[in-house]
Amino acid sequence: MDVSAPERQQGKSRGKAKARWLLHLFPLPALIIYALFVVYPIISAFTYSMYEWNGIARGAFVGIKNFLTLFQVEPFNKMFWNAFGHNVIYFVVEMVVQNGIAFALAYVIYRKIRGAGFLKIAYFMPRLLSVIIVGFLWKLILNPNYGALNTFLGKLGLEEWAKPWLGEPDTALLAIILVNCWFGIGFAVLIFLAGLQSIPEELIEAARLDGASGVTLLVKIILPLVMPSITIMTVFTFIQAFEAFELIYAMQGSMGEPFYSTDTLAVYFYRLAFSSSGGAGDVSIGLGSALAVVLFVIVASVSAVSLRLMRKREVQH
Repeated sequence: MDVSAPERQQGKSRGKAKARWLLHLFPLPALIIYALFVVYPIISAFTYSMYEWNGIARGAFVGIKNFLTLFQVEPFNKMFWNAFGHNVIYFVVEMVVQNGIAFALAYVIYRKIRGAGFLKIAYFMPRLLSVIIVGFLWKLILNPNYGALNTFLGKLGLEEWAKPWLGEPDTALLAIILVNCWFGIGFAVLIFLAGLQSIPEELIEAARLDGASGVTLLVKIILPLVMPSITIMTVFTFIQAFEAFELIYAMQGSMGEPFYSTDTLAVYFYRLAFSSSGGAGDVSIGLGSALAVVLFVIVASVSAVSLRLMRKREVQH
């Protein structure tokens, strides 16, 4: 028996509705993974920070006591602000050195010099290495006895410049930050280069016809147009600086040696939550979770404010 046209149309509609419903299932695996490895740890950290802990056994509810201990009780407060200050230094040096050099390199490539494609690959190559491998290699290079850097300085007759770079509190943190700049500069170059290449050629040509060139063209025309890329890279740098852990752990261990001069909030969190040298003589999951919450709030707040300001500036322009 022939199916009437309305019935056929109704069947097609049900088929399309079923197909649309199935499409909504495709993001489900990603959402489950995100919930398990991102959302759940964040909620757990907030929960754990509100309790006392006896080793890994949860004790009584203490509210914000762990936060008060972290900020008011010695030695936790001193170690917190010491690590926080190192994170700030980490961010400032990376912004000036890594992003400054990266923008200059990106601008050189943007000017379409010969070998630009090779330069992009060469700058990005360190990023392909594991952070642990990078830390181990640079620890060998900076070794005071047989390291390549001090050997090279000796060959140049600059023996007085040679020093235990990772063994002195005045140079250890800066050495690690510069290694991180070397490691991350390729990614920054690509971000800045994408921003430069998004500038319409007509605007550049019009500016040149109006007499803009050199520094004037760069400051007045190019920099304002790549400000979204600069803002994004600033946020990335801030997040990376305040989550700095792997490279420090690979080169100096979990104690922020020497004398906590390379300690950061992430390294201090590791000691509090997983090591017996966090300041209290034993593992303190509650204090570690409180520190994780504070670190999350710092990173999330600054990132949210920065992105909001970027969107506001884009709307105004």
